[in-house]
Amino acid sequence: MALSARVPDLAALEVLLSVARTGSLGRAAQEAGVSQQAVSARIRAMEAQTGVTLVQRTARGSALTADGAVIAQWAARVLDVAGGLDAEIAALRKDLRSRLRVCASLTIAERLLPAWLVSYRAAARSRGGQEVEIILTAANTDAVITHVTDGASDLGFIESPGAPRSLRSRVIGHDRLVIVVPPGHPWARRRRPVSAAELAATPLVSREGGSGTSQTLTAALTAAVGADVVQAPPALSVSTTAAARAAVLAGAGPTAITRLAVADDLSAGRLTQIEIPGLDLNRALRAIWNGSASPPAGPARDLVTHILSLRRTSAPPPRPVPPPRPVPHPRPGNS
Repeated sequence: MALSARVPDLAALEVLLSVARTGSLGRAAQEAGVSQQAVSARIRAMEAQTGVTLVQRTARGSALTADGAVIAQWAARVLDVAGGLDAEIAALRKDLRSRLRVCASLTIAERLLPAWLVSYRAAARSRGGQEVEIILTAANTDAVITHVTDGASDLGFIESPGAPRSLRSRVIGHDRLVIVVPPGHPWARRRRPVSAAELAATPLVSREGGSGTSQTLTAALTAAVGADVVQAPPALSVSTTAAARAAVLAGAGPTAITRLAVADDLSAGRLTQIEIPGLDLNRALRAIWNGSASPPAGPARDLVTHILSLRRTSAPPPRPVPPPRPVPHPRPGNS
């Protein structure tokens, strides 16, 4: 229930108890580090607020009235509870500074965040900073947004075509999807490029709805083919990047996947990258949070700042090199 305007604030109650303890307005002023006039004015204001005479002033000092003594007893209990509340809040602040709940979409959680966290902890130790317990949850982009919106996570990381409108965000890196198939797939052997429309009409190994990968592919196909593009039903729907890679290697169909997950396969020839003219599969990696324009003070802000510092000091990734154009064979009879 709402308190009436007759209830003094905690600071006023502390002044009353100080007068009761010292028996003097002057000594109460010394304890509080203010002038005697300030304490006297505070007592008069409290008496006007409560409608009760609290202090008797005599030549030998000041003493509480009978009513003032009763209120002082009640005030002592209130201040004791308030002191406990203050201590609990302080403990909570300390806990918040020593714990960070992070939720990240799978590409970031599996491929990037582990190295970022190791580097962040090493930098914190080198500065003599407090050890931070980091609780990491991996989920798809939609689930990460929900975690941060609901307050279940302090900080989120997503890879999606755009920033969520309900949250604050900052770009902390970039990624690129690639279309890959096994070397024996017809697309790997043909000379004519695969078009964006043909890709849309092909059943793919797809990530589940709500993933940043599926959102990025849909946005890229819409930009390349048009808003009325219709994607074929998936050949197989999987919930992780690792499962998508394994399905493609097993011959389930082409897929759009982060290049981070298949770089070794492309180098070793286990998979072949298919370039799709006019299809932009680049995407931003974002940190997201709730509240003010800057990440929450403490470990969340420190981690984002550290990741951005790594980005500034690292060399930019090489631009993707398009495959060589096929050389046409001369027709029979031509010299």
